[in-house]
Amino acid sequence: MDKIKSALRHGWVKTAINRGAPPGPRNGTRILIVGGGYVGMYTALSLQRKLKQELKRGDVEIVVVTPDPYMTYQPFLPEAAAGNISPRHVVVPLRRVLDQCKIVIGEAQSIDHAKRTATLTTLATQEEGAEPEQISYDQLVLAPGSISRVLPVPGLADHGIGFKTVEEAIGLRNHVIEQMDIASSTRDPAIRDAALTFVFVGGGFAGVEALGELEDMARYTARYYHNVKPEDMKWILVEASNRILPEVGEEMGKYTVTELRRRNIDVRLETRLESCVDRVAVLSDGARFPTRTVVWTAGVKPHPILAATDLPLNERGRLKCTAELTVEGVTHAWAAGDAAAVPDVTSKEPGAETAPNAQHAVRQARTLGDNIVHSLRGEPLETYSHAYVGSVASLGLHKGVAHVYGRKLKGYSAWFMHRTYHLSRVPTFNRKARVMAEWTLAGLFKREIVSLGSLEHPRAEFELAAGGKPPEDPKGSS
Repeated sequence: MDKIKSALRHGWVKTAINRGAPPGPRNGTRILIVGGGYVGMYTALSLQRKLKQELKRGDVEIVVVTPDPYMTYQPFLPEAAAGNISPRHVVVPLRRVLDQCKIVIGEAQSIDHAKRTATLTTLATQEEGAEPEQISYDQLVLAPGSISRVLPVPGLADHGIGFKTVEEAIGLRNHVIEQMDIASSTRDPAIRDAALTFVFVGGGFAGVEALGELEDMARYTARYYHNVKPEDMKWILVEASNRILPEVGEEMGKYTVTELRRRNIDVRLETRLESCVDRVAVLSDGARFPTRTVVWTAGVKPHPILAATDLPLNERGRLKCTAELTVEGVTHAWAAGDAAAVPDVTSKEPGAETAPNAQHAVRQARTLGDNIVHSLRGEPLETYSHAYVGSVASLGLHKGVAHVYGRKLKGYSAWFMHRTYHLSRVPTFNRKARVMAEWTLAGLFKREIVSLGSLEHPRAEFELAAGGKPPEDPKGSS
């Protein structure tokens, strides 16, 4: 009873108590972090290290609101799709890493910073069909990341496949192998041709790396099919601009195009996807490709929660921020990563902003954590300053491109640098060891070529046994 009275007195609404949401002390400082990605996790990790004594005394409480109980290390998604890394090693469990924080699995629906309150929906509210909950806070960190930028292309919503989450990456792997199964077993040339045609839209890191890794995996897998050969497959990359991988520079971008075309991958620059109705990809250059696979990786846009706040946004819908990572014009609000328009103090161009990528997000999170601590202790804030050092990209096993510190690498050396760099950046020693072990085993044994698409419908077999109808698409094919 004393705990309930304390929770009411300290600011959680009654639904929070009924559903077991973390009440937390209101005589101290509550830091609410919205988002459990790069910025959210690393900021919380920094805070729980630097505020260890305050957390023990109950003077500070850190609450992380995230839709997933894990952080996805997205640079490893292509390798997970290719089967080089297990899906569970691409994600970092937040409850284990942030053991001094309170993790709330849910999503922020709106934020009223003037009143210091956020409206949340959690798994409990969805289960009960109840109204969203409200939580009060003293310091706000907005780090919801971004979502896929989907254009109004006819048929895209029905047939497109994304590549931003680990679920999408594994689903795409299963889908590609399933298409090879379909092609191997059909006698209809039209169905076979559509099954073996793979269209990727977007020439950034996500699209190029996903295409490179999956084409490499499918080429290897084809050796185990008696009637499917690598040359039977059509891999098409569609990019609206006149270059791909702009982050690695023009020269390395041109090399990547040459390398992909050498592998019989059809790279179409200055081309757009006009339609994919009825599983026919129609391009702006007039080409038409019957296909069962359209992978959409054409950019991202700010998370919708930003528009549901009373905080200032720029013309692109990102939060206006200062170089100290505070939200411009308000107090006690912080942001970084994809959601924030952070001034690039290292750039000579006036008004330049840091790129929304993982390289900046991880470093911004560390500065953000330090600045929140400085703010709580009345100390001067630090300015975020980091000159972009370059990028690395994998194009499949033993193939890659890199442009780092002015040095240009390609082939095996770039691929090795890609793996070394990302292994050093993946959080926790546990994950580093597991990824390294998997890479070592993959070098000693043959690749796995199994599709587990049935995992996407785990009850299908039981429903059929119980007298129900089998699903139209039991393996989750697109």
